[in-house]
Amino acid sequence: MPILALSLIGLGVAAVVALWLKDTPPFMGNEGDLLTGLGDILGLLSGYGFVVLVALMARLPPLERGIGSDRLARWHSMGGRYVITLVTGHVVFIVWGYAASANASVIGETKTLLLTVPDVLMATVAWVLLLGVAAFSARAARRRLSYETWYYAHLYTYLAIALAFSHQFAVGPSFVSSLDARVVWSAMYALVGGAIVWYRFLTPLRLAARHRFTVVGVEPEAPGIVSVFITGRNLHRLGAEPGQFFRWRFLTRQLAWQSHPYSLSAMPHRDMMRITVKARGDHSDSMAGLRLGTRIIAEGPYGAFTPSPSGRRVLLIAGGVGITPIRAMFAALPRRAPGALTLIYRASHPRDIVFRRELDAIAEDRHASLHYMIGSRERLGYDPLDARELKALVPGLHRYEAYVCGPPGMKETAITSLRDAGIPRRRIHHESFES
Repeated sequence: MPILALSLIGLGVAAVVALWLKDTPPFMGNEGDLLTGLGDILGLLSGYGFVVLVALMARLPPLERGIGSDRLARWHSMGGRYVITLVTGHVVFIVWGYAASANASVIGETKTLLLTVPDVLMATVAWVLLLGVAAFSARAARRRLSYETWYYAHLYTYLAIALAFSHQFAVGPSFVSSLDARVVWSAMYALVGGAIVWYRFLTPLRLAARHRFTVVGVEPEAPGIVSVFITGRNLHRLGAEPGQFFRWRFLTRQLAWQSHPYSLSAMPHRDMMRITVKARGDHSDSMAGLRLGTRIIAEGPYGAFTPSPSGRRVLLIAGGVGITPIRAMFAALPRRAPGALTLIYRASHPRDIVFRRELDAIAEDRHASLHYMIGSRERLGYDPLDARELKALVPGLHRYEAYVCGPPGMKETAITSLRDAGIPRRRIHHESFES
């Protein structure tokens, strides 16, 4: 699925270049024409990039299940940087090209374009909005912002896309003279917009009406970590797999305005399922205070972090609240020969361990090996997730299928160690938890 998706995106890029070449002279006469032509192709690629970025986050089931939300988010983040660069290049080359053709200064031509060319002012506002979103999404800024602030800032992207859309048709040489190009371009935007409406709004409402999700219990599991028990009708028909998550919208005055992704910490039964949440921001902090009877709108299941039916021995590595999807996998995997299923749970302090009694019971029932690695590296004097330590703990490690979930630093350390221990990358599955 990742290869197929990237191939389709690449074909779209080729189609955009072909559209540009159709209305671009094969030999540009002067410097102004060359610069303007470069600005035009960058603008077309930017418009196409907007569609791709929105489609990646439209929560399309084939993408969510075939590629995984974690990878889609990385693609979206990387693609966002490319699109911002393309838009900025479009602005620079168009202004520069017009100025060269008119023998005018860049500043003077900028004023002329803003005041006389249709929709340029709106497009400029769109560009400024995108630069603001990029600034909020930069890694250094993202660490300092709550999820809620970042979320609100990101919504301005939709306004920027709407402002830029009419600008493309008003002055874009590939659209001004071609009705077919305008129809196809509009259909592409409409298709992705329709997917957003269907999968992010209508489908969750339909699921809520069918299953009637309701909070029936909230229990503390560890400092800052709570489990929320959710009842409903025919929950087993949701088709959730171990390791997957839903996006939850709790219908209270403070929480109803946005949904958040939380993994299932236990597989759904007919009328009950459970999520486990660590307090990391305004929304997750509120989970401990949820009232019984609170209604919920849920989207999902999402995610490709699910067990592969390879028949190989399985190693599960969890860190912090990353135990949430791993615990669901641990309980759902079939019984195997002793030593064929191993769980390593990494925590800095004993109080950070979640589900200890449950994990012990599952390990006994599944004839599985369970190892708690507790303590900081400074206190232990070594890294418990070092390749040498893992190989000593799990004999024949190179023959295992591995699943890793936890904070980014712990996840990267574990993946590197597993690779050093001889496990190929294709047999290392992972998902990040940001705390």
